[in-house]
Amino acid sequence: MQDSNQEFKPTSWSIDNKVSIYVATIIICLAGIFTYNNLPKENFPEVVFPQIYVATVYPGAAPTDIENLISKEIEKEVKSISGVKKIKSNSVQDFSNVIVDFETDVAIDKAKQEVQDAVDRAKANLPTDLPNDPQVIEIDISELPIMNVNLSGDYDLQTLKRYAEQMQDAIEGVREIRRVDIIGALDREIQVNVDLFKAALAGVSLDDIEMAIKYENLIVSAGQLSVDGMKRSLSINGEFQSAEQMSNIVVGSIKGGKIYLKDIAEVIDSHKEQESFARLDGKNVITLNVIKRSGENLIIASDQINAIVANFEENILPPGVKVTITADQSDSTRLTLHDLINTIIIGFILVTIILMFFMGATNAIFVAMSVPISAFMAFLIFPTLGFTLNLMTLFSFLLALGIVVDDAIVVIENTHRIFDNGKVPIRKAAKIAAGEVFLPVLSGTMVVLAPFVPLAFWPGVIGNFMFYLPITLIVALLASLVVAYIMNPVFAADFMKPHEHDHSKVKFTKGYKITAVVFLALAAIWYIMGIYGLGNLTVFLILLITLQRFVMNEVISNFQMKFWPKVQNGYMKMISWCLESWRPYGVIAGIIFLFIFSIIFTGIRQPPVVFFPQGDPNFVYAYITLPIGTDQRVTDSITQIVEKRVAEVVGEGNGKDNPIVESIISNVAVGAAEDQTSGNNAQPHLGKVTVAFVDFAKRDGQSTRVFLDKVREEVKSIPGAEVSVNQEANGPPTGKPINIEISADNFDVLVATSNNLKRYLDSLQIPGIEELKSDFQSDKPEIVINIDREKANREGISTGQIGGALRTAIYGKEISKFRDENDDYDVTLRIAKDQRNDINTLMNLPITYR
Repeated sequence: MQDSNQEFKPTSWSIDNKVSIYVATIIICLAGIFTYNNLPKENFPEVVFPQIYVATVYPGAAPTDIENLISKEIEKEVKSISGVKKIKSNSVQDFSNVIVDFETDVAIDKAKQEVQDAVDRAKANLPTDLPNDPQVIEIDISELPIMNVNLSGDYDLQTLKRYAEQMQDAIEGVREIRRVDIIGALDREIQVNVDLFKAALAGVSLDDIEMAIKYENLIVSAGQLSVDGMKRSLSINGEFQSAEQMSNIVVGSIKGGKIYLKDIAEVIDSHKEQESFARLDGKNVITLNVIKRSGENLIIASDQINAIVANFEENILPPGVKVTITADQSDSTRLTLHDLINTIIIGFILVTIILMFFMGATNAIFVAMSVPISAFMAFLIFPTLGFTLNLMTLFSFLLALGIVVDDAIVVIENTHRIFDNGKVPIRKAAKIAAGEVFLPVLSGTMVVLAPFVPLAFWPGVIGNFMFYLPITLIVALLASLVVAYIMNPVFAADFMKPHEHDHSKVKFTKGYKITAVVFLALAAIWYIMGIYGLGNLTVFLILLITLQRFVMNEVISNFQMKFWPKVQNGYMKMISWCLESWRPYGVIAGIIFLFIFSIIFTGIRQPPVVFFPQGDPNFVYAYITLPIGTDQRVTDSITQIVEKRVAEVVGEGNGKDNPIVESIISNVAVGAAEDQTSGNNAQPHLGKVTVAFVDFAKRDGQSTRVFLDKVREEVKSIPGAEVSVNQEANGPPTGKPINIEISADNFDVLVATSNNLKRYLDSLQIPGIEELKSDFQSDKPEIVINIDREKANREGISTGQIGGALRTAIYGKEISKFRDENDDYDVTLRIAKDQRNDINTLMNLPITYR
C-alpha cells in the first residue's frame, strides 16, 4: 500500500509541541476530576414544564359554587394572555384547580407572572372570605422532595412536632436546601367554642363576641410624651397572655349584670381540627419533605441531612422516637454515578486487554486512555452548558463510552502500521497516519452523531428532557476526536515501539522502573485524595504493564504471528469467494431479502413500544378514593384496612418482618393525591398507602413485582372504596399515556356518556390497560337553605349576613391572633362541637344586624 505524505496540521503541530500537549493533558485531567466532583448531581434534569396551575381552596363550597364563583372568574382573566395553548379547570368540593397550558416557546417565568397578574385582577370578583389567596404554581421538578424524613414513635403529635420543628430548622440551615415542609403536624389554635343556647339567653351574638375579642386583644400606640426633656413613646398593650385571660373579658350585659366570655363559651388552647393523618409502620408520624435548591448538588445535600439526622438521634431525640428516611433520590443518583465510574474503569480494562493482542500493550494503553480523557474534557464543558450529572447525561456517557475509542483505534493502528514498515521514523509516521485517516474518521464520527442530532430539536416537554442525551453524546464524541488527533499522536511519537518477536531479553529496564515509580506515586496521590476509582485504575495499569512484559509477551506474539494471520487469510478467502462470478449478485439479493424479512417479522411480532420501561418497583402505591364529602376520619378507617391488608401481603403484618420491605407509610387527605399538582391541600376523601422496598442490591435477587400484583389483587374488593395500585414512574413526570376527553353542553349527557364509555372500555379488556379511571367526581351531598327574602328584609338582614353567620358557626372564623415568644396563632370563633353538626340548632342561629 502506498502511504500518502499528506499531514494533518493540528496533529503535526501537537507533535512538534509535545511539552505543551503533555501539560494540557495533565491540566485537563486534573480540571476534569475537580469539575466532576463539583458538578451538581441530581436524579432528573430540571426540565421546564409549560404549565401553570392556579389552586384555590374554599372550604364548604360545593363544586357548582367553586366553578361559578372561582374557576370561571379566573378563566375569564387568564384566557386573554398571549401564548396560552389550552385552559382546563377542575372544580371539586372545597377546591378549584385551573390548569393553563402554554406553547413550549413561551418563557415560563414570564408566563407565571402574567397568570399572577390575571389572578390579581380576578380577586375583585372572588369570594371575600377565602381563607388564602389563590396560589399560582409552576411545575418545577426541583420542587419535588429529594427525600422524606419521618419522625415516628409512641408519642403524641404535639411532641413529635416539637422535635420535627427543631430538625426543620437544622436542615433548612444547609446551603443546598430551599425549604422543609412539615406534613402531618397539628397546628396550635385558640378555640372560642360558643354555646349557642347560653349566648341566646344572654342576648350575645357571634358578632358581639368577635368585636369584643378584637378590641381587647391588641396593642395601641398612643403617641409620644415629653417627660423631663425626653421623648417617650406611649402604648397600650392589651394582648392576651393566656386562654384563661381571654375567657374573662366582658362580651355583654343583662339586667345590669356583666356577661363574661367564659359564661357562654369555652376558650381552650388547643390545636386545629386534624385534617390529615399519617402513619409509619402503624405509628404516628410527622414527615419532613425536603426541597432542594435548583442546581445544587443532591448527593452533598443528602450527606449533610443524614449527618443532621444522626446527630439528632444521638444527642437530641428521646428513646422511642424513630427517624426513617424514605424516598431518598440520592440513592439512585449514587448508584448511577458508581455505574458510570465502574463502566469507565471496566471499559478501560477490557479495551486495553483486547487491543493488547492486536496492537501490543503500549498502543492499547494509548487507545484506552482516550476513554477517561474524553470524559474529563466533556465534564469541563458541562458548566458552560448549564448541565448537571443526572439520569440522562450519565446514560449518555454510558452510551458514548463504547464509541469514543473508535477514533483512537484507527489513528493509532494506522500509525503503528506505517511505523512498523520501517520506512519513516515514528514522528513522521504519526503525522502521516493522522493525515491519511482524518477525513474517514471525521466522516465516521459525524455518521454516528447524525441520528442523535434530531433529538436536540424534539419539541415539547419530552424533547426538553431528551435534549441532554444528544448534546452529551456530541460533546463526548467531539472530545474523542480531539484526543485521537491531538494527544494520542504525541503519546505514540514518544512511546511507540516496532514489533519485537525476540522476547528472551525482557528485564527490568530503567524506563520500566521509572514508569512503575510514577504510576505508584500517582496511585498513592489518588488514594490520599479519596479518589479510589482512579487509584485502582492506576494500580491496574502498572500491573497490566508488568504482566504483559514478563508473562503475556509470548502469548501476544503467538496470537499476532500465528492465530490472527489465519483468521485474516480465512476472511480474505471468504471475500474472494463472494466476489467470484454471479455471487456478488447473490450476496446483494440475500441482504435485500434479510432486510425485507426483518421488516415483515417486526410487523408480525409488533414489539411493544415503551418510552421508559418499568423495572421492578422500588415503591408500590395504593391510592384510595372515597365519595366526595367523606369525612377524613372515615377515610382514615378505610385506609387502615388497606394498610393492614398491604402489610400482610408484603410480609410485614402480624409481627412478621420482610427484609426487603423498608417501610409502609399511610397518608390521608394531605399528600394522598395521585396528581401531585394539588400540593399540600387537604382532600378528605383521599388516602394513600406507600410500600418502600430496600435498594435493589439488598434484595438478594428477589423480585418486588410479585408484590405489586398481590397488593392489587388483595385491595380490589373493599366496599365503597375505589383503590388503584401503581408503582413509581420512570422518566420525567408526565400525564397518563392515553387521555380521552369528553365535552358537551349538557352536563347530564356528559356524565352519561362518560360512564357508558368507561363501561364499554372495561368490557373490552384491552391488553395493557389497567385500572381505567374517570376523573369525574359526583357532587357532595348538600342541604340547600332557601331564604325568605321578604322576612329577612323586614328584619334588615341580608342573605350575605346569614351565609356569613352560618359559615362562622360551622367552619369557624379567624377573628384575631394570639402571640407568644415563638409564633402567632389563630383565634378561631365558632359554636360548640356538639351543636355545629345539628341542623335544627343551626336553624335557630341568631342573626344580628347593626
